[in-house]
Amino acid sequence: MTEKVAYSICGMCTVRCPIKVSVKDGQVTFIEGNPRFPSMKGAVCPRGAAGKALINDDERPQTPLIRVGKRGEGRWRKATWDEALDYVAQGLGRIRDEYGARAISFTDRGGPFRDFPRAFLRGLGTPNYCNHDSSCARNVQHAALSLTNMGRKAVEYDLKNSRHVVLQLRNIFESINVQEVNDLTDALEAGCKLTVIDIRANISATKASRYIQIRPGTDYAFNLAVIHQLIRKKLYNAGFVRHYIENFGALEEFVRPYTPLWAQEQTGVPASDIEAFVDELAGAQPSVIWHPGWMAARYRDSFYVCRSIYIINALLGSYGAKGGIPFVSKPGDVGAKGLKSFMDLYPKPKEKRADGVGWKYLHFEEGPGLAHLLFKAMESGEPYPVKGYIAYRHDPLMGYPDPDNLKKLWDNLDLLVSVTFSWSDTAWHSDVVLPLSPYLERESIIATKNSLEPYFFVRQRAVEPRYDTRADWQIISGLAARMGLPELVFDSIEDIWRFQLEGTGITIDDFNESGMVPLAHGPIYKKFGDFKFKTPGGKLEIISKKLESCNLPSLKPYEPPVFPPEGYFRLTFGRCALHTQGHTVNNPMLFEQMPENILWINRDVAEKMKIREGEVVKVEGPDGYSETIKAGLTPLIHPDAVFVIHGFGHRLPVESRAFGKGLADNRFMPKGMDIWDQAGGAVAYQEHFISVSKIA
Repeated sequence: MTEKVAYSICGMCTVRCPIKVSVKDGQVTFIEGNPRFPSMKGAVCPRGAAGKALINDDERPQTPLIRVGKRGEGRWRKATWDEALDYVAQGLGRIRDEYGARAISFTDRGGPFRDFPRAFLRGLGTPNYCNHDSSCARNVQHAALSLTNMGRKAVEYDLKNSRHVVLQLRNIFESINVQEVNDLTDALEAGCKLTVIDIRANISATKASRYIQIRPGTDYAFNLAVIHQLIRKKLYNAGFVRHYIENFGALEEFVRPYTPLWAQEQTGVPASDIEAFVDELAGAQPSVIWHPGWMAARYRDSFYVCRSIYIINALLGSYGAKGGIPFVSKPGDVGAKGLKSFMDLYPKPKEKRADGVGWKYLHFEEGPGLAHLLFKAMESGEPYPVKGYIAYRHDPLMGYPDPDNLKKLWDNLDLLVSVTFSWSDTAWHSDVVLPLSPYLERESIIATKNSLEPYFFVRQRAVEPRYDTRADWQIISGLAARMGLPELVFDSIEDIWRFQLEGTGITIDDFNESGMVPLAHGPIYKKFGDFKFKTPGGKLEIISKKLESCNLPSLKPYEPPVFPPEGYFRLTFGRCALHTQGHTVNNPMLFEQMPENILWINRDVAEKMKIREGEVVKVEGPDGYSETIKAGLTPLIHPDAVFVIHGFGHRLPVESRAFGKGLADNRFMPKGMDIWDQAGGAVAYQEHFISVSKIA
């Protein structure tokens, strides 16, 4: 009998919580939160607990597969790893020879372990790396940059010490970061106020001291009224404004007409409620967090919603404050040497990006790019042909609108490869499937966490792969060997770790005790007056020179959204604690707890339509596409909208549990790739209307 402990990083969602895995005789026996992180409290969320079910699932890809039928037909031949990697490398080589390296593209779900695969792309010479962020937080990132020239991750949410937390584009108790959930829970028990602003009463709203139900698409109006009230009543942090905000006068003049009474007409929120909320908010400053959001790819003006949130945080002096949004530290800030980067082995490609970021769209950050515009370039061939595409732990056919149209955009591809640990619509439509070992069966490169107390961390392999799958570093290393990139060819993960740690004074053994190495002795709060924003003047810029130079207003006048026509509803979607988008729906443990989604619909509206609780109804889009789903009646959703949990409606025969269960929301977004926020870059998912009817 053998027992061991492995320190890993959960891979069931993009949060990647630190975990401790107990193993007995080669089998995982228990998964818990890494005790080195007190805020974890030894806990994992329901998805984290289902990691064991993931590795034991026999309905995931088990061996490399090469397509033998038409794309999407589901006809494959099993291949060895040598065959599959040769096939991919030869396909990429032909594309590079005929069209140049720039014709190769790659998308992933982002995260801390990107350095190795991104180095592979640089080595090939292509600039066309994108992550999923145009379907998630691009508006948040660009809003932060437009004000401070610092990204959204330059600050931390000091929830544990906060006195008032506002959730408008964030659902902490369902889209779970375990440490944040525990910190916020502790803060609430200590007297912190929680305000939730949403079109429906989600789980976070049930914990709130104030829930504000807002008319869909009017968040910007609400936020402008908050800014108006803070300034008019002089409730803002005058010291912070004087020291750190540039062009305050322009903001003051801009919000003059946006009174709470005006906002009442737009949002449906009583002016008196807005005024009382602002008074309460101001009383808690500077220990206030108005979370700028995670999934902010909602409306055409969501960039300005995010920007207004950051402005409110600034007006309340939350930047840098304990209990607010203090600045993180990087290794260099605490006198430590950072990890050696694989990307530094190769020069940055000089070719312009296919998605237009950095040359056509000068106000966007190049790093993660805009995947939906990359996909459009695959169809148009502009600015040049894109012929090869690797979807790496990414399922755009589930994550982006109008999947049937997206398949057509991919028709011009010569090679479509999916690297995945579970079946997905994208994998099923690929030419080659390279099965990635689930996170409990693989180790990853060492990564850095920039935070109040920065540290290095590592994912250790807990158990050996059950099937013929490989770790991410093994797959990239195998391709690199075949593509003439010897610098990325490694025989072991230990060799990779040694490369990364060179010059840091830290060894691999230093990670054995807890899977992480702290770089500071406790949290570091940068004092007021000691920090500067990364703008030319060191201040937060209300007027962004970059936006203005691109003919985009820094302060955009409010425009009412298009409201649903008679008999229609705005289609909205979101997360729950049990599932992560589409890739957990077929997980045996999680499927058992939630096998399908339901359609939230306002009870009064449904009763007028003679729809009963649990009744199967027909949902139809403007193009005539329809599906059926069970109705869930509730008074806790705005009458203009319906809501579903995202990720259902699977139609793959290899997923016996998820097959045919629930509704796929992205199929009701015709031409949705063309509807996006021009200022922030993200797709506007919630600008689509559907009808709901009884089945005769």
